[in-house]
Parts: sequence; structure tokens; C-alpha cells
Amino acid sequence: GLGPDYPAYYVSWNDIVDIFLPRLNRITGGNFRLPTEAEWEYAARGGERSNDYKYSGSNTIDDVAWYSVNACNVGSSNSNYGAHQVGTKAPNEIGLYDMTGNVMEWCSDWYGSYSSSAQTNPTGPTSGSYRVIRGGNWYGDADWCRVSCRDALNPNGYGYIAGFRLVCRK
Repeated sequence: GLGPDYPAYYVSWNDIVDIFLPRLNRITGGNFRLPTEAEWEYAARGGERSNDYKYSGSNTIDDVAWYSVNACNVGSSNSNYGAHQVGTKAPNEIGLYDMTGNVMEWCSDWYGSYSSSAQTNPTGPTSGSYRVIRGGNWYGDADWCRVSCRDALNPNGYGYIAGFRLVCRK
């Protein structure tokens, strides 16, 4: 069964931002928040230690990710169906696990097109209909798990593939 070693998922962007984060920050006195899309991608790529891998931590997806081939095999009797315990695949260059596959992760940005100009730590559009979600998931194929792949969901939406990872300013 699922427990404390599994990713948090089946949660909407609005529930995280409007309910969970205010409570967490009040209880801990911290400054937790969702990462921007740029922060998420920088971390997934391995930060300053990046080896420019296709997936977070490797060019070989099975080394670092739970995805459709090893986590669901729809139509089979695979006992690995669903989200998996965090940290059971290899970490990326800066020690982060499951940035590729397992569950997608909400980002703070609204979804929109990238600017054509070079930017440092960009933020997305100031409004929109969908929020950015990144990282691929256990049900998706390898292409959806590439570090460069972007997706978007309605901020009221949630499901078995939508989770989150937080950042906190020290």
C-alpha cells in the first residue's frame, strides 16, 4: 500500500496553494512553495552538475524512472502497477529522486509559450487557464518523461498522475 515513502499525488494545484501550503508554513514557520517551471527544470537537469541527460539523471530511462513500460504494462498482470516508493531508482546529479516518471509535479507558473529570447530564471505568463506540470509519470511513455517535456492541467484538476515537490527558501 501507499505510505509516507510514496509521492504525494491526487491533489490539485489549488488545493496545494490554497490549503496545504498556508497550513504547512503556519505550522513550520517556513517559506515553502511550489517551484517555478524554470526552477523545476534546473533541478531536474542536475543544476550546475548537469550532464545534459535526456531524463533526470540518465539517458537510460529504466535507471531513473517509473513509467509505462516498467510501472504499468497495461493489460498485463504486472504487480508494479501505479505510483512507486520514492528513491527506488537512481537519483540525478544533485541527489534528487523521481524528477523523471512516477508522478508529474505541479509548478507555480501558468502554462504558456516560451519566449524566443534568452532568459535567466524566467517566469511564465501572468495569467492563463492551465498550470504547468512536469516530469512524466508512471502511466506515460518515455517521451513524456524527458526533462524537456512540458504539460499543463487545469489548476482544479487532479488525478493519479499529478503530484508535487516543494521548495523552501532558507
